[in-house]
Amino acid sequence: MALVTSTEMFKKAYDGGYAIGAFNVNNMEIVQGITEAAAELRSPIILQASAGARKYANSIYLTKLVEAAVELHPEVPMVLHLDHGADFETCKSCIDGGFTSVMIDYSGHSFEENIAESRKVAEYAHERGVVVEAELGTLAGIEDAVSVDADKAMFTNPDEVEEFVKRTGVDSLAIAIGTSHGAYKFKPGTDPKLRLDILEEVARRLPGFPIVLHGSSSVPQEYVKIINGHGGALKDAIGIPEEQLRLAAKGAVCKINIDSDLRLGMTAGIREHMQAHPDHFDPRQYLTDGRKYVKDIVAHKIVEVLGSDGKI
Repeated sequence: MALVTSTEMFKKAYDGGYAIGAFNVNNMEIVQGITEAAAELRSPIILQASAGARKYANSIYLTKLVEAAVELHPEVPMVLHLDHGADFETCKSCIDGGFTSVMIDYSGHSFEENIAESRKVAEYAHERGVVVEAELGTLAGIEDAVSVDADKAMFTNPDEVEEFVKRTGVDSLAIAIGTSHGAYKFKPGTDPKLRLDILEEVARRLPGFPIVLHGSSSVPQEYVKIINGHGGALKDAIGIPEEQLRLAAKGAVCKINIDSDLRLGMTAGIREHMQAHPDHFDPRQYLTDGRKYVKDIVAHKIVEVLGSDGKI
């Protein structure tokens, strides 16, 4: 099986009451951990590359790593997706470079500018068989090239979604309902809650249309404890409650983005290994342990959060 688009994936997910995991990739071990878990659990997946990942590894390396995963696991439907494309040129480069899905994130601009740029990307992508995600609303937090202060974050306005989708022709829509980028999503003592009422209203206005949640890492505390117990200093790292993400996945949300949790797993495995084996210097030794935690996290997400296991 070659790389696919998310069109059929999202239709099945919407009708089946589950979501597809969109896992960010940065290197070979992360690609391996994600795809091995997906293959064992028979789950479709989206592998996505951010601006930071493309700067670190180069789009060509990432594309070839994902193509290798497709060859090794041909039974697993895989999408290669651009996460947070900043403009038309960035999206065009990834479309021309073999990505099967791109996100144009012009949500920080005016409504009309967002429509114009998103429509431009959609027209170019659709002519080449590539699907497009856009965003309405603005998430707070920091992750790679995305940095938005909390006081500048903005919930999606349901009154705008129908016009936006109609005028842009995009294939899915990322909305802001309380998720946040990075590992420090909420202050200690707060009660993190998603605005599921906004999600329900958006779904009512866009029946059958795939909705996307960004910034949806849950920051599992067991990995935070491993990191901090082995020389780390992650203070007050708090994520999205998994039970709320599961509720969203049972509704209109067809794609849930997960990045920070994978970073935590990789870092936890490496720190744990290096403290237990201070004489080791072979990257294959400590990266193996990091990869295992990435795989464990992805498997947990697929079964307990996304509900996408056994959907191939």
